[in-house]
Amino acid sequence: MTPIPNLNIVPFVSVDNMMKLILKIGIETFLTDLAAYVEDDFLRWESFDKTARVAAHSIDGVIELMPASDHSLYAFKYVNGHPKNTREGRQTVTAFGLLADVSNGYPTLLSEMTILTALRTAATSAVAAKYLAPKNAHTMAIIGNGAQSEFQAMAFKALLGVKTLRLYDIDPAATKKCMANLQKYGFDITPCGSVEEAMHGVQIVTTATADKQCATILSDNLVGAGLHINAIGGDCPGKTELHRDILLRSDIFVEYPPQTRIEGEIQQLPQDHAVQELWQVIAGQAQGRKSAGQITLFDSVGFAIEDFSALRYVRDQVRHTPFFEELDMLADPDDPRDLFGMILRAA
Repeated sequence: MTPIPNLNIVPFVSVDNMMKLILKIGIETFLTDLAAYVEDDFLRWESFDKTARVAAHSIDGVIELMPASDHSLYAFKYVNGHPKNTREGRQTVTAFGLLADVSNGYPTLLSEMTILTALRTAATSAVAAKYLAPKNAHTMAIIGNGAQSEFQAMAFKALLGVKTLRLYDIDPAATKKCMANLQKYGFDITPCGSVEEAMHGVQIVTTATADKQCATILSDNLVGAGLHINAIGGDCPGKTELHRDILLRSDIFVEYPPQTRIEGEIQQLPQDHAVQELWQVIAGQAQGRKSAGQITLFDSVGFAIEDFSALRYVRDQVRHTPFFEELDMLADPDDPRDLFGMILRAA
């Protein structure tokens, strides 16, 4: 048997290299291209092995593993969600992910996914809005101006042309931060003093709050006909953002119902409440927005196929760049049956 060179090496994309890759490609191009990968994988949704993520909950947050496979590639992501972390100078969400070859089980990419998760969440939101938001929507409210807010704004600008933003956060410093980060990208931004003010005149609202509790970020009286709601903050049991009455008036679209019924806004509803899977809309098997007055809700909790898409995209982009390291990650003895001897020879 002829040895295969460098079987021990796995390409690794660090945080530093991920940032370099994003800046080289350009953030709007990165989001647009990543959205295309997400959409392509949603179109072949039925070809994937799917499972709700494996979650370990604590009083402080959650740690999750998110696997997906299309029988050619396998991917998983490790991710946490700890809302109190920002008080300690830490990120609420951190993540890393791995892509592997199903035919031999060998990893083909290891990558940071704290930044990449923010990008794939925003890209998926914008893909959903392509099918669900009112035609020619131009104004969006972002309720919750933390780490995800700028990514959402950039994705909706890149894919839908949204350039008018109304921002609100209970912490005015978060809104100020968001405005400063977005100032050079051509947005018309209004900082708002309340959720009610932020909702004035918008066609789209993104709710992206972090507290692990059943909250009412949006009350029913604030949601008028024709609105598209992109609810991305509620993503685990006991954590919601919308008043239940909003759900009863909306046509609800989800990623993977077995997961969303446990973690999403629809955990407030009976298990048999009708929802529509987003992939079916993208594939033309179901309708998205049907009328100008329809209220659409993308109850997004994040699903592993989106991470699969993100890792595929990074793999394809990074391979022709210097923006990765060669990680000596896998044992590669001269004789595959002599792992012990490899240790002895290292002496």
